[in-house]
Amino acid sequence: MDTPIIEARSVSAVYGGGGGPVLRDVTFAVPPGERVALVGANGAGKTSLLLAMVGILPITSGSLHIGSIELNAGPQDKRKLKTLREQVSLVFQDPDDQLFMPSIYEDLAFGPRNMGLGEDAVHHRVDEVLTRLGIGFLKDRSPLRLSGGEKRMAAIAASLTMNPQVMLFDEPTAFLDPKAQRNLMGVLQSLPHTQLIATHDLAFAAVLCPRVILLQQGAVFAQGPASELLRNGELMEQCGLEAI
Repeated sequence: MDTPIIEARSVSAVYGGGGGPVLRDVTFAVPPGERVALVGANGAGKTSLLLAMVGILPITSGSLHIGSIELNAGPQDKRKLKTLREQVSLVFQDPDDQLFMPSIYEDLAFGPRNMGLGEDAVHHRVDEVLTRLGIGFLKDRSPLRLSGGEKRMAAIAASLTMNPQVMLFDEPTAFLDPKAQRNLMGVLQSLPHTQLIATHDLAFAAVLCPRVILLQQGAVFAQGPASELLRNGELMEQCGLEAI
């Protein structure tokens, strides 16, 4: 396997305010350019793991290596987190958490401007991404006037304008009708980025991702080829899921 671009080594985490760990000794690796599905029942730790990978949820033990950045337990340097979030982009489950400007153009320009790019470079990058995803017609629209599928594409576009190495997706098929799901699948298949996709949609995962990481109660229960794991009825049942 190529040198991993994502590597979790015995990662554990808890949310503030008490309670048990939401991640327990999580270990896995993802090589560059691979699409991996992160599956598990509600509460298995999928979102928590994604939040840890962008430094929103601090880890309490272990280490996370993503791109050129290593996260360990304890407070993180703000400059390190800034660099991490330029290399790793998280597309949230609800696009409304990502789209907050008056127009889609302004949403897509927000990240590059914060990176210090000049306005000409920002304009070029935004137009390039809009063209790549075929959503130039949304450029001047308000996020409030978009369909669920259009919002999802705009949120992905906003992440792409950061020019990340790694893209993380939290339940990308949520709120989408079948046509929008097919369009989303085509877009994700076209992206060359390393992708970790948290999803409860096992049929979607089976088509899109060659490999699966299965979480149960915050720990890695199994990982391997999607064609084997997602069709293993006994294994899926143990994790509160139905095999495809």
